[in-house]
Amino acid sequence: QVQLVESGGGLVQAGGSLRLDCAGSGLILNKHNIGWFRQAPGKEREGVSYISASGGSTYYADSVAGRFTVSRDNAKNTVYLQMNSLKPEDTAVYYCAADLNRALPTSSPLEYDYWGQGTQVTVSS
Repeated sequence: QVQLVESGGGLVQAGGSLRLDCAGSGLILNKHNIGWFRQAPGKEREGVSYISASGGSTYYADSVAGRFTVSRDNAKNTVYLQMNSLKPEDTAVYYCAADLNRALPTSSPLEYDYWGQGTQVTVSS
């Protein structure tokens, strides 16, 4: 059974940092592209960051570029999203997802095959 489990969310003040973890079971994450998405109340799910299966390519939404960093620890079968200089507009439920089919990551949530349950990130002003 494939599972992606996010952790690391919480409440933080603006300017603070959080690290989100996406741990995989039943799936070797370094064989697949992994995406981080977020969804705020009343808004559509949006892509935040993506990392290729090899880890050699990373992508960021303009809204988080320079503040967020995606990385892998293959030994732990985990993908991380380090979030620095957080802003209130970063408040959302954050999800990780695995894409089993494409050569490079995509920003479309429809292309991802497995999703975690999400973790809440709240940034206070």
